[in-house]
Amino acid sequence: MKVRILGCSGGIGGRNLRTTSLLVDHDILIDAGTGVGELSLAELAQIDHVFLTHSHLDHVACLPLMVDSVGDMRNRPLTLHATAETLEIIQTHVFNWAIWPDFSEIPNAQKPFLRYQTLSQGQDLHLDGRHITVLPANHSVPAVGYALGSGKATLAFTGDTTTCDELWRAVNNLPDLRYLIVEAAFSNREKKLAMMSKHLCPSMLAEELLKLEGRPEIFITHIKPGQMELTMQEIEECLGNLKPRVLQNNHVFDL
Repeated sequence: MKVRILGCSGGIGGRNLRTTSLLVDHDILIDAGTGVGELSLAELAQIDHVFLTHSHLDHVACLPLMVDSVGDMRNRPLTLHATAETLEIIQTHVFNWAIWPDFSEIPNAQKPFLRYQTLSQGQDLHLDGRHITVLPANHSVPAVGYALGSGKATLAFTGDTTTCDELWRAVNNLPDLRYLIVEAAFSNREKKLAMMSKHLCPSMLAEELLKLEGRPEIFITHIKPGQMELTMQEIEECLGNLKPRVLQNNHVFDL
């Protein structure tokens, strides 16, 4: 099982700044931010499942374009997995014929390009030997994280979240946790904004990681453009003993 990082930035503005998306093997996406645009048509056509953490644009921007681009190249619908609240937002505000066509009705309702599958927090799914667990999260809209397991190792991805005791209880119960991808969207000087928007800054992240019982390799995602050096410097000051690393595009995790 391989997890490739397509995008991990909190914004755009340069060749290496792509928003959140993770490619699992060749057929699963976790979120569909602008990083999805790095894939070829042939690669896009192989994706059968998209799991959304939440509905914000930086995590869904490429989803409508992807369905439109390769829907007629596939012989079955793309399955969009998300909580009921997130699916309602996506259907109401994206696939609504005003912003974008409703591909759950195209070319017809019997054989659509897109189908919806509701998830719930704590749910476990198995897809061809791969284990996906829906983790709690605490964000400004309904949100979740995901744990990806191969049976040999597990990667936990928090998605966008602020402080969340339930998240860490779930993470601590994961088997063979090898990697943790966790956000730090703002620097400490913008802590008030981080709290208002329900993200984390380095000082808040340090407090959250006190709840982590294991010692997985830690990777930091979702840093705002222009704040990379400052945020990572603050993380080093707060969390140096945990040796966190900044997540990079095209990093591949083997599970």
